[in-house]
Amino acid sequence: MAKIVVMGAGIGGISQVYELRKALDKEHELVLVGDSDRFEFTPSNPWVAVGWRKPEQITIDLPDLMKKLGIEFDGQGVQRLHPDSNSLEMNDGSMLEYDYLVIATGPKLAFEEVPGLGPGGYTQSICKTGHAETSCVDFEALAADPGPVIIGAAPGASCYGPAYEYAFILDTELKKRKIRDKVPMHFVTPEPYIGHLGLDGVGDTKGLMESKMRDRHIQWTTNAKITEVTDGTMHFTEVDEDGNDKKQHELPFKHSMILPAFRGVDAVSGIEGLCNPRDFILIDDYQRNPTFKNIYSVGVCVAIPPVGPTPVATGAPKTGYMIESMVTATTHNIASELAGKEPEEQGSWSAVCLADFGDSGVAFVAIPQIPPRNTNWASQGKWVHVAKIAYEKYFLHKVRAGKAEPYYERMVLKMLGAKRLKEA
Repeated sequence: MAKIVVMGAGIGGISQVYELRKALDKEHELVLVGDSDRFEFTPSNPWVAVGWRKPEQITIDLPDLMKKLGIEFDGQGVQRLHPDSNSLEMNDGSMLEYDYLVIATGPKLAFEEVPGLGPGGYTQSICKTGHAETSCVDFEALAADPGPVIIGAAPGASCYGPAYEYAFILDTELKKRKIRDKVPMHFVTPEPYIGHLGLDGVGDTKGLMESKMRDRHIQWTTNAKITEVTDGTMHFTEVDEDGNDKKQHELPFKHSMILPAFRGVDAVSGIEGLCNPRDFILIDDYQRNPTFKNIYSVGVCVAIPPVGPTPVATGAPKTGYMIESMVTATTHNIASELAGKEPEEQGSWSAVCLADFGDSGVAFVAIPQIPPRNTNWASQGKWVHVAKIAYEKYFLHKVRAGKAEPYYERMVLKMLGAKRLKEA
């Protein structure tokens, strides 16, 4: 009998523990470790931030659910990973041992890298549901006393889709309240161009996103390096193509949401052989750490290289399709090891995303993620907004039922056609 611990109870962790439960004999012990007692459906956070969802609509209590499914659960969080002794030191000082560990923690939000950034400073966040709930309070204050808004991302950010989503969703809600004309909006991003997305664009995302920005009267500054945020003022440097300072900016705001750069979580920070310099988990082709071979990793916490150099540092995103692919590969490979075989299943480093704009949206598929690609496709329309709602309802339903499935994969099969995706 093996004891398999999944560290992280977000989309990657929940999907991982469910797939393992389905694939492995019941004699094997499964433990899910989170840093709270609830699952949050992160993709819906932009809706929470404008009041379109309440936190209780997109969160699920885990202790009773996991008990019903025969999965042990611990929501107190991990203080430190000790890979040499195959154990996790929990926040209460107790030790949790494992035979196999899957790290699916998601990222640490590196707000501290920019003075004044984040919920502890002067800007809002939609990275966590609690952050989005606080952001909604700040949004309501804006609605009561309209003024300028700044949305965007900090240097080194890797997840740009939610920033675009929030900008357009906010625009949609302001129009519903008939106060959009009182709210100048500016998008500030380290991307070298609008629609880069950390992927050097997908299909015509540059043209699509720029057109949407112009249509909705959202100004933008690219190649922007936010250096400091003070009360009501965003300070950033615009650089040229060579990364040299071009212009200093100070923009006022009454409401701002800036996505931070990501790092690996503190529990794994600085562990030699496990992490890269930003504490993301190193993996081989089979999702397995090369140094500690009983440790696998999936999701945002995995170390993958940027698509290419940019004047201001940008990272590469990990979308739902990629995470699901990593989870499936990890499940097969742990099962193989338990059967005395070597891992052979590889995840797909491909990007698939639905970006909701409140009343429409953009979908894109990049296979593989790093160019040149076999599939490089983007499309727009109201159907994307509908699809995002369907994804939310489907995933939450499956989590409650204990049957998280690779929904993104099935969605892509329908969008592109099974034959075309298989060939890609």
